[in-house]
Amino acid sequence: MKFLRNLVLMLLAVSVTGCGYNAIQRQDEAVKASWSEVLNQYQRRADLVPNLVNTVKGYAQHEEKVFVEVTQARAKVGSIQVNSDTINDPQKLKQFQAAQGQLTGALSRLMVVSENYPNLKADGLFQNLQAQLEGTENRITVARQRYVQAVQQYNSMIRTFPNNLTAKMFGYTVKPNFSVDNEKAISTAPTVNFGTSTPAPATSAGH
Repeated sequence: MKFLRNLVLMLLAVSVTGCGYNAIQRQDEAVKASWSEVLNQYQRRADLVPNLVNTVKGYAQHEEKVFVEVTQARAKVGSIQVNSDTINDPQKLKQFQAAQGQLTGALSRLMVVSENYPNLKADGLFQNLQAQLEGTENRITVARQRYVQAVQQYNSMIRTFPNNLTAKMFGYTVKPNFSVDNEKAISTAPTVNFGTSTPAPATSAGH
């Protein structure tokens, strides 16, 4: 009896392996790793916000509306609790994406404001923060692209026979993905460098 039980277990293991269990496991881990990198880059951006806002405030005290928008958007991002389970919750992922989109828009408006203050644009600290923000936005775009690709590969794998049987047996389900209004939204990082635009005439404030 023990021999038969072991034989059945061995045959089941071989069958599961042949039906893509190990491949599904690897792809699931790839999705989790890609998601961690997305969170890492978004956190990097959030960490830049306070210094960026304070630096701009030193020259543009009258732009309170923009400062409030950025601060509130960052607070909204921080209020959304995200972890590895978020990638299995379509509603939570949608909320996360919407909050990050609001922060992206608020930061872009903050950078537009900086164009009105030549002294601010010449400030070394601001230039450094701007460069960090540009680099982070690019890394966010790359991380999002890799995450989207990982989810697409995973979803395709668990929908394909005979992997779909294994996925159902072990509770692997289709994961939600980032929604994209248009291809450019995910293939291009938000523009934060407005050096080629014509600044509006304004009087710069003292530091």
